[in-house]
Amino acid sequence: MILGGLCTLVLVLPQAQAQEQEKPARLTFDVISIKPAKPGVRGGGIKALPGGQEYTAQNVPVKLMISLMYKVPMWQIKGGPEWVDGGRYDVEAKADHPYNLDDLHTMFRNLLADEFKLKFHRETKEGPVYALSVDKSGLKMKPNDSPQNWQVPIQGGPGHVVGKRVPMEYLTWWLSQTLQQDQRSVIDQTGLSGNYDFTLACMPELPPDFPRENLPPGIADLPTIFEALPKQLGLRLEPQKGPVSYFVIDSAERPAEN
Repeated sequence: MILGGLCTLVLVLPQAQAQEQEKPARLTFDVISIKPAKPGVRGGGIKALPGGQEYTAQNVPVKLMISLMYKVPMWQIKGGPEWVDGGRYDVEAKADHPYNLDDLHTMFRNLLADEFKLKFHRETKEGPVYALSVDKSGLKMKPNDSPQNWQVPIQGGPGHVVGKRVPMEYLTWWLSQTLQQDQRSVIDQTGLSGNYDFTLACMPELPPDFPRENLPPGIADLPTIFEALPKQLGLRLEPQKGPVSYFVIDSAERPAEN
């Protein structure tokens, strides 16, 4: 009986070692440069560069990096030191060879963990949301099955944006960001799994005290986003109750310049 047990153990060990060897390597960038943005600089952005080997952020707060990489609206990110929201950074990151966009985002999430020592947990609570669904008039977005091009999916503004190869996960995040004054997360109930092209012209969401006369010509005459979505994209937003996932920062540290 003892010999039989030993034989079983000998047979199991190589299989466990093989499974350990097959575990995929942690995805990280090969070269990383992080520096505080220069004071007084206006504008900025964060994006993958064509070719799928580099990711860049210019004059961007860490909170926005978290928002994009984890597809959570900024108002749903809680906790953390003040500089996560108030400080701005320039990041240049390069991989050893081209990767798809999902892998690049995984690398950037690991960059946040390694360089900013970001630790967090999630809390889900019932709250007000917008449910995004296909309108009864039918879908008006155009499917796009073209190869990945690493471009920012939604660009433009104010009032006019163009979407190229937009997945629903990105669209719901973008809508949640656009409607952040409403403090409602947008929940995907479309059932759509592909990528889509569209153009959207709508009145920008403005702060309550923003003077409308300061808007560019023609912008004030555009429909609201709630009116534009059914007519232009074939989608609709409906207020309801649902799960709201909060990203809670437990700790973060300023990175060393490199």
